[in-house]
Amino acid sequence: MSGERARVRALLDTYGRTYADEAGIRLKDTPQPLYQLLVLSCLLSARIQAGIAVAASRALSKAGLRNARRMKEATWQQRVDALGEGGYRRYDERTATQLGDGAELLLDQYGGDLRRMRDAADGDTDRLRKLLREVPGLGPAGIDIFLREAQAVWPELAPRLDAKALQGAERVGLPTSPDALLKAAGKTGRAEPAVLAAALVRAALDKKGAQEIRDTK
Repeated sequence: MSGERARVRALLDTYGRTYADEAGIRLKDTPQPLYQLLVLSCLLSARIQAGIAVAASRALSKAGLRNARRMKEATWQQRVDALGEGGYRRYDERTATQLGDGAELLLDQYGGDLRRMRDAADGDTDRLRKLLREVPGLGPAGIDIFLREAQAVWPELAPRLDAKALQGAERVGLPTSPDALLKAAGKTGRAEPAVLAAALVRAALDKKGAQEIRDTK
């Protein structure tokens, strides 16, 4: 096995899990899991540890707040309590408000169905980014997360290996060309872009782990 393929295999073995999967979201092109991914992306937009955002996403789901209707109908305190249960305490009050406002926006403009936003973008990723930016609490980093993960079910987004993913590629000693990365991953039989992108982002955030992968022979 070449050093490059060995590093790709080590990368995927170590970090090859999407944030949606970690949050227990079975991502499909249907309204509920897409909404859960959007909420997770909002939570990950804040300057907070990814593990806490994932735990908060799980807590919101456990509380039954899995779609825009349920999120809007929940009281502000119910949203705060669910976020707190997930350890998301630093931003819980502001985020509880943003989640309520965001749910209302999605219901008013898209009937709570993000596929309608996708249709409105009509295959234009820049247009989709602009529409996502209207969601309260979803910043540029959160939009990148949503698009990276949604490419698993929205093929027109794939392959999406953005600047953060390419930073991870550089850290582990892999090519920084998306085509070359996908080719290297394909040689290992594990070329799913959403998983590869998530793995590269995780590597970008973990210098020590990235160095260990870089040293793989």
